[in-house]
Amino acid sequence: MEFFDKVGKVALGSRLRLMTAIITDDAAKIYESYGMTFMPKWFPVFYTLMDEREITITEIANEIGHSQPSVSKIVQEMIAVGLVEESLKSNDKRRNIVGLTKQGWEFSKELKLQLQDVEAAVDSLITESKHNLWAALEEWEFLLEQKSLLKRVTEAKKKRESHDVQIVAFEPQYLDAFKSLNVEWISTYFEMEEADYKALDNPEEYILNKGGKIFVALYRNEPVGVCALIKMKDSNYDFEMAKMAVSPKAQGKNIGFLLGQAIVKSAKELGASTIYLESNTILKPAINLYYKLGFHRVYGLATPYKRCNIQMELKI
Repeated sequence: MEFFDKVGKVALGSRLRLMTAIITDDAAKIYESYGMTFMPKWFPVFYTLMDEREITITEIANEIGHSQPSVSKIVQEMIAVGLVEESLKSNDKRRNIVGLTKQGWEFSKELKLQLQDVEAAVDSLITESKHNLWAALEEWEFLLEQKSLLKRVTEAKKKRESHDVQIVAFEPQYLDAFKSLNVEWISTYFEMEEADYKALDNPEEYILNKGGKIFVALYRNEPVGVCALIKMKDSNYDFEMAKMAVSPKAQGKNIGFLLGQAIVKSAKELGASTIYLESNTILKPAINLYYKLGFHRVYGLATPYKRCNIQMELKI
């Protein structure tokens, strides 16, 4: 169809819905051609009931992947035409069992013959086509279960928007941004502490003049993220990655990861073999970011921060 050729893969859902409508329309006509009064949407429920076992509406819904209200409605529709009955005798009186009526069982014999013809027709389609749609659907279902389309689109958005992000070295013009971004995120979750003020009020004296680095993330030339590499003394670690903060309005653009990469790269260039950091486990996105950068948890080091409950290291 010309529309799908023009729009492309972004119309995946629309194209699948159209194919579903075409097949569903044909399915209704197929039942009619066999002299059957049967709606295509009933098939998953009816087929499940052909197994001759005690089963409830909830169990049917779980088995076929439909909602309970949807299955309940279908069951009531089939009850109305005499194919299904409910409140059958059960070993467990608390369960409302549904099953096929005598008429339903007679109908199932005819349906099995029709299904043989449908399967033969689908096999012919598979044989005539270049790609096995049935196998592809199974593969797509598995892949989407591992990572949803929403998550894949979110990742693509991050990747695209990260192209507009620049990571630059600290300059005096970014002093206010370095402090305000950190104060904003610290105050959101914790309280500012003495060690924070030392670094944020005097970054040149506390960080840069002691052999450290500060990086600033610019999104469309606006400073929206910062992070520091602080030289450590009297420690087994060469540097500490600290004071990472990203503006809430710029989150979701991969900025934290880009800043972290810049920190690790700079540490390597300075000849470091280890980087250390402190954080808090309530900051789950940040902790996940550190693991993604290659950090691992360590224990037992002294810290000047009350909010610190996790320490991590990266061996370069």
